[in-house]
Amino acid sequence: MTDTTHTLTTDERTDLLEALAHSRRFLRFTTRDLTDEQAGQRTTASELCLGGLIKHVTSVERNWAAFILNGPSAMPDFTAMTEADFARRADEFRMQPGETLAGVLADYEETARRTDELVMALPDLSATHPLPEAPWNEPGGRWSARRVLLHIAAETAQHAGHADIIRESLDGAKSMG
Repeated sequence: MTDTTHTLTTDERTDLLEALAHSRRFLRFTTRDLTDEQAGQRTTASELCLGGLIKHVTSVERNWAAFILNGPSAMPDFTAMTEADFARRADEFRMQPGETLAGVLADYEETARRTDELVMALPDLSATHPLPEAPWNEPGGRWSARRVLLHIAAETAQHAGHADIIRESLDGAKSMG
C-alpha cells in the first residue's frame, strides 16, 4: 500500500522551501485571532512583541534574499552603524503607530513569495558571496545561497519559538501541546 499523505521529494530546492514554509507557518500561527493591540503587546521582559517579531523576520529574509542576488552590498555595514542607526533598527521589533497585524502579515507573505521565487530561479545554490561586515560574522567568511537559505529557515524557526512564548504569556494559547 502506498502512503499518499507524505510526498517524498528528492529536489533540494523543494526540501529547503518546505523547511522554510514549515517555520513560517508556525510563526504566523502564533498570531491567530489577535487584535492589532495584542500583536504589539510586550508580554515578557524583552522588547519583543508578536508583530515586531514578524516584522524582524520579514526584514531578515528580505535582506538575505538581496544578499543572494547582490552580495554584501545589499546588507548594512553593521560595524559602521551609529547608536541612532541601531535605535532605528530596533523599531522593526515593535508595532509602530498605524501598523496593523494584517499589514505586517501581508508584507511577510509577499517577502516569502519573492524568496520562494528566487530559490526556484537560482541557477546554482552553491554560488557564494563574502559575508557583510558585522561583529557576529566570521571575518573573510563566505556563504552560498544554500547556506543563506538554511540561515533564514533557522532564524525563522528560532523566532517562531520566541513567538510561541510571547503568545502563551499573552493569553495562554500555544502553537503545540
